[in-house]
Amino acid sequence: MIIDFHTHIFPPQVIENRRRYVDCDPCFAALYENPKAKMITAEELIESMDASRIDISVVHNIGWTTHELCVEINDYILESINKYPDRLDGFCGVQPLSMGASIKEIERCAAGGAKGVGELRPDIRMLPLDDKDFMQPFVDALIKNNMILLTHSSEPVGHQYPGKGTVTPQMLYSFIYNHPELTVVCAHWGGGLPFYALMPEVEKVLENVYFDSAASPFLYKPLIYKQVASLVGEDKILFGSDYPLLEQSRIIKEILLQDLPDITKMKILGENARRLLGIA
Repeated sequence: MIIDFHTHIFPPQVIENRRRYVDCDPCFAALYENPKAKMITAEELIESMDASRIDISVVHNIGWTTHELCVEINDYILESINKYPDRLDGFCGVQPLSMGASIKEIERCAAGGAKGVGELRPDIRMLPLDDKDFMQPFVDALIKNNMILLTHSSEPVGHQYPGKGTVTPQMLYSFIYNHPELTVVCAHWGGGLPFYALMPEVEKVLENVYFDSAASPFLYKPLIYKQVASLVGEDKILFGSDYPLLEQSRIIKEILLQDLPDITKMKILGENARRLLGIA
């Protein structure tokens, strides 16, 4: 089974009215202001999955800065995963600064079939991720509803790119340390967080943390798969493409070409995600 843990879809009205959403939301603008930045519907994702022989994709919302925009896209994600229950799993978007509304939305989305919340953008939203007391109700709601959190991650060094942001390992580590009971997926290899697992205390804190390969060719040499597997374990790596930013088949090919045991490739391409998502 092949599972792409990190993709994004949008309802047709957002794709057709890109400029209106760019003008009203800074996260959307950072990612999609350039008209060349591709946006797709659920049906277009299914077409790509068929071409790449992917069994299931996890579709994510983005870090909208208002509760209302989160809900608008969540509605489409819930509609899509119920339309294609054997092909799509969904993560919803919430704005934790509107804590009461976000908790109710987590409950609504969980009831609608969503498996998690993501892609969280604490930097653009000015979210106090390291404030344990503030974040605790949000974390409690996720745990109560058996939901996973997927957060954006980025390196404090290296080249700039649209939407890179400042969700660095330091920010992520504070949050993970404060809430070790929560299952967290750090997108984009956690901005390099796995490399700190060489520190015993960090390795212990990362017990419930996974890392996806979204946009990996834009960030790291292919050796990243072998290195991270040796640092945090092959069971903690999830194939993610960030489609439509990158073709799904490109990441699959990159993984298959690595000098890794076949069982490790199988785990990265789907088995780890299957277990994490509770798919039979």
